[in-house]
Amino acid sequence: MKAGKIGILTGGGDVPGLNAVIKTVTYRAGELGREVTGIRRGWEGLTHLNWEDPASVERYVRPLDRENTRNIDRTGGTWLHSSRTNPLKMKKVPAFLAGEGFTAAENTKRGVTSTVYDMSPAVLRNLEKLEIEYLVAIGGDDTLSYAAHLDKLGVKVVCVPKTMDNDVRNTEYCIGFSTAVSRATDAIDRQRTTIGSHERIGVFRIFGRDAGYTALYTAYVNSMRCVIPEYKVDVDKLINLLVEDKQKNPSSYSLVLLSEGAEWVGYEVQEYGRPDGYGHRKKMNIAEILADKIQGQTGEETVVSDLTYDLRSGAPDFVDRMVASTFAGMAIDTIQTGKSGLMMAINQGCYAAVPIPDPKLGPRAVDIASMYNTDRYRPSYANKEGLPIFLTRP
Repeated sequence: MKAGKIGILTGGGDVPGLNAVIKTVTYRAGELGREVTGIRRGWEGLTHLNWEDPASVERYVRPLDRENTRNIDRTGGTWLHSSRTNPLKMKKVPAFLAGEGFTAAENTKRGVTSTVYDMSPAVLRNLEKLEIEYLVAIGGDDTLSYAAHLDKLGVKVVCVPKTMDNDVRNTEYCIGFSTAVSRATDAIDRQRTTIGSHERIGVFRIFGRDAGYTALYTAYVNSMRCVIPEYKVDVDKLINLLVEDKQKNPSSYSLVLLSEGAEWVGYEVQEYGRPDGYGHRKKMNIAEILADKIQGQTGEETVVSDLTYDLRSGAPDFVDRMVASTFAGMAIDTIQTGKSGLMMAINQGCYAAVPIPDPKLGPRAVDIASMYNTDRYRPSYANKEGLPIFLTRP
């Protein structure tokens, strides 16, 4: 009996390492006699696929083999492309599916109510039409939340976690995190020269909507202060610490790194623009806001640098290549044993297959007590013996 097809997709923001997963899944599956079908643009590929339109099929369906995936792991991004589509809360039904009676519901987000549609029937129909037995979903909290829904609907799903925020539950590591921190470190090291030359305070902003792992770990290896979403600092105290750092530094400069979702007492995150499929709007640049506050209160000159999209661009580093390839191999091993509803993970520093996280629990947060010095507004370096390599547990 011929083994069933495997489908694979990437959803949400891109990170380095995704193509290594795609390639390894394709290679391993081919060795085992399984065909692999790439679904382009994430969940959109399963909600907008129109079988009556050849252009739509070409846009969203890509058979994968050793030849067309041979060298994709050498670059960043995702060869299958991505989107922030949420099939459970589609704002608009594709025109070719109008009149099919998809379940509608009222969705209220930040005081605004709109009608959304559950496109799961279309997703299930397309998976069946594609003859996909197993689906490998690569993504962060949002993408995996729908994968968890499909699992409840009886679809055989295996997941691979990716996000430079490193905030997916049930795992200590997500693809993209190491490259992001490495690139942030390189950028900060380079910018120290100009910040120091002009004797300024450098204010950096980095991704981290709900969790501060990227900011915290970058600050950890760069010995700098940071502000993360899990803890509201006293902004006047923070400014005083930065001025003190500058005065004590022989090069007469200081640095601070802020997660995009960070706040301080008396300030709440400000957003703008239209929400994406999962209800997320873009956040105002908190680094600009803090820099203005520093200059207004102290007269010190500041430099603002946005460490965001550049960190998820380009090829992955060694850690992300290794973890991506290993997660992919584990996904195929899981499929071969007939298991589903699992996510590839690192637990206690070891590779593991764990349940797909419960979407209701939300992102994994930094443990303030063990990881963040709330008096000095910087990472905590004490009591690390016995912890796994990434200093945290899922």
